[in-house]
Amino acid sequence: MSFFKKMKERMFRASSKLDEGLEALVDEGADSPAPQPTPDTAPEPQPDTPKPGLLGRMLGRDDSPRRVLDDAMLESLEDLLVQADMGVETAMRVCANLAEGRFGRKMSVREIKSALAQEIARIMEPVARPLPLYPARPQVVLVVGVNGAGKTTTIGKLASQFRAAGKSVMIAAGDTFRAAAVEQLQIWGTRAGVPVMTAPEGSDPASLAYDALARAKAEGVDLLMIDTAGRLQNRTDLMEELAKILRVLRKLDPDAPHNTLLVLDATTGQNALNQVEIFRKLADVSGLVMTKLDGTARGGVLVALADRFGLPIHAIGVGEQIDDLQPFDPEEFAAALVGADFQA
Repeated sequence: MSFFKKMKERMFRASSKLDEGLEALVDEGADSPAPQPTPDTAPEPQPDTPKPGLLGRMLGRDDSPRRVLDDAMLESLEDLLVQADMGVETAMRVCANLAEGRFGRKMSVREIKSALAQEIARIMEPVARPLPLYPARPQVVLVVGVNGAGKTTTIGKLASQFRAAGKSVMIAAGDTFRAAAVEQLQIWGTRAGVPVMTAPEGSDPASLAYDALARAKAEGVDLLMIDTAGRLQNRTDLMEELAKILRVLRKLDPDAPHNTLLVLDATTGQNALNQVEIFRKLADVSGLVMTKLDGTARGGVLVALADRFGLPIHAIGVGEQIDDLQPFDPEEFAAALVGADFQA
């Protein structure tokens, strides 16, 4: 199964809600249906199966219900996008872009979905960038985020993918206060053939990060990925600990970390915006990874993140398997979000 098909299938909670909402909106203000042929003049068509005429079929049109894209329709459409967690400002922007050149036209659900996907992809196109790889060895990637966002599994999946691409990778299990996180990374390390540096439970994460970077330098490793404990944004002590990790890394390499990835859980909705605000100030976040898009009806928050912050979105996840984390493709994501078909 292609990643797009998997994403569309697993994001059904968001797309089905938009589907239902759009169907209701269009039906509510649609033109009255044309009278059907009587039984003595033509076979009665099957219910709910509109059949376009010959010319319509040749031109790719259909006879689905249509509604004029007017102010009332746009206002209702904004409400639907807000419900999908796109946020008020971004929903207004998407609808304003949608109205350009289309206002006053009669549109079907299929046409609205296609147009929505185009406008969403346009917003997200500038931020769709894979994790950059630099000639610096080792390239240090610090991974941050709140508890439960999926940092550990994201590190494991990325490490495995880079290892498969021929890069030498090392992982530092910096969440020294949670044994389960260390064990999870060790499992991924064994699976991918990647060494995992650990320290006794409760050890200083900054010391482990320092030792890991020193070892990675000595061994000529291409990529060092450092896990961190879940940072609760209202816990000043944990944030200070993160700052300490940055300080000790820069004693060995003034440019480290070369990337700071913030892993976000899609199910947190608009709270993801607050997390970006805080982590960007404290850790100089360079890019985002969004996980658990398969577990939420609120995938629109990714559009809001792109619109507000413009930070690169490197990858998105829709499951637990290694191939369920893939580079972010704005057109595929937009189509999956609104339940439209993707045209490559």
